[in-house]
Amino acid sequence: MSDLREAADRLDRLAARTTPGDWQAGGLLATRPEVVAHRNGATEHVAEARQRTGEWITALSPAVAPPLAALLRALADGAPTDDAAAELAAVLLARLP
Repeated sequence: MSDLREAADRLDRLAARTTPGDWQAGGLLATRPEVVAHRNGATEHVAEARQRTGEWITALSPAVAPPLAALLRALADGAPTDDAAAELAAVLLARLP
């Protein structure tokens, strides 16, 4: 379980230094939407904060989706989740700074 805790701790640290808020796609061009963080009535273009968001985007790339989906399905089915959680932690640990 130490990998699970380490992955969670790294994810928390990364989230703390990433552009905060509810990220939403917006903008004028549907083919090139802008990602805007909404927080406390203010907005910030995520692309303008690349230094804070690049690691977040890389860490939570589509490569994380399969093990995350497997864990969620195992939880929904009431199945044992140790293997699914370990796989998700391994993928995250390989990607998180």
